[in-house]
Amino acid sequence: MRQFDVAVIGSGPAGQRAAIQAAKLGKRVGLIESKSVVGGAAINTGTIPSKALREAILRAGQRFTAMPTMIDFAQARSTTFETVRSQAREVIDAELQIAMRHLASNGIELIHGLASFRDDHTLDVVGPNGSDFVAADFIVISVGSRPAKPKGVPFDECTIMTSDEVLDLDSLPRSMLIVGGGVIGTEYASMLQALGVKITLIEGRPRLLDFVDEEITEALQYHLRQGGMTLRMGERVATIKKIDAPQGARTCDEVMAEAVLESGKTLRADALLYCIGRQGSTDALSLHNCGLEADSRGRIKVNEHYQTEKPHIYAVGDVIGFPALASTSMEQGRLAACHMFGEPASHVPELFPYGIYAVPEISMVGWTEQKLTEQGIPFESGVAQYREIARGQLIRDELGMLKMLIHQESRVILGVHVIGTGATELIHIGQCAMAFGATVDYFIDAVFNYPTLAECYKTAALNGRNKLRSV
Repeated sequence: MRQFDVAVIGSGPAGQRAAIQAAKLGKRVGLIESKSVVGGAAINTGTIPSKALREAILRAGQRFTAMPTMIDFAQARSTTFETVRSQAREVIDAELQIAMRHLASNGIELIHGLASFRDDHTLDVVGPNGSDFVAADFIVISVGSRPAKPKGVPFDECTIMTSDEVLDLDSLPRSMLIVGGGVIGTEYASMLQALGVKITLIEGRPRLLDFVDEEITEALQYHLRQGGMTLRMGERVATIKKIDAPQGARTCDEVMAEAVLESGKTLRADALLYCIGRQGSTDALSLHNCGLEADSRGRIKVNEHYQTEKPHIYAVGDVIGFPALASTSMEQGRLAACHMFGEPASHVPELFPYGIYAVPEISMVGWTEQKLTEQGIPFESGVAQYREIARGQLIRDELGMLKMLIHQESRVILGVHVIGTGATELIHIGQCAMAFGATVDYFIDAVFNYPTLAECYKTAALNGRNKLRSV
């Protein structure tokens, strides 16, 4: 039996950060990973692969902005899927090596095997070389999640697939149905469209990304439609099946996908990507042996310190549900490790940023207009269009936009929303200002390098001040 101060189950962003933080505090840490490689979904099937694919697609079109034109799309389509896929693999391999170096340099013992609870302090680990027991004073569950695969959908990883299988395709289909207009569905829809795939995106809600500011999603939907995408909004899928493909079609095993909508419409394409929901990967943990249970979606309930009902067992990352982002998962792992050993730590949970790596890129932090209106909070918006900014002209991004939401009375910044080149980088200026309670006047008085996209903050602040004067 191996004995540790902390045993961490799962080596994704949350598990890695929990393990490293505990090691930094001088604790003996065992990190248990069921797969042959570390990194979880973030490095192997989710965050890094999809973003690496996106960057490879933009490079293929010889563009580094997030608002490519139809000419750029044509250039990207002249490349092969194998080319962009191999470039994405290079990034994934590099990230894996970095993760391994971090674990080794912090003296973390990596144990390959499938972990399950024997009791609330002991784990059975079944690995490639046999079984072992791992005992620990504290245990961190960070097993992550996997794409939901509802019964009745004939998944085959080729004609009907989830996001986990996209990078494993031998070649791109000519047409694809994408079910689900959340972050994953929207990202892949925009990326594959850029490579010439005819995309039909089906979303049951009235608009894509309904947690994002409505004006931003309207701009996104306009851009996607301009690129040739068909958006079926407010539509739900009743059945999904495989049908025989017409003679000569370039499909998997001479079949294609068919989706029948609740409205009675029938849609067909060479392939279908299912992107509705994720399931916590808790099935194999034998949680009942330690007195815990997961909900119907495999998620574990925790308190504000990420403790389960057993105070020495913590859960972090996708397995606890919202917001299920790599960035927030890392922070949860760090905070959990600090809490279990009494190390002071704090964070600002209401100010975590969202990043949607679609084409174009979107990011946001803080309140949306819709939430402020629902709560009866008086606000005004200041808007800067990239086309007004010299840097926007230099990079040929004339469709980008930054919007700042300002409290009418206190003039405090309540939210920032960006669509366009560098949105996920640009958002952190607003995030930092909001963390320190900055007012719109800070951005009015600040001097920014010229020409930069950061100037959008000053332009949006001036626009917002002009509106406030008329209130």
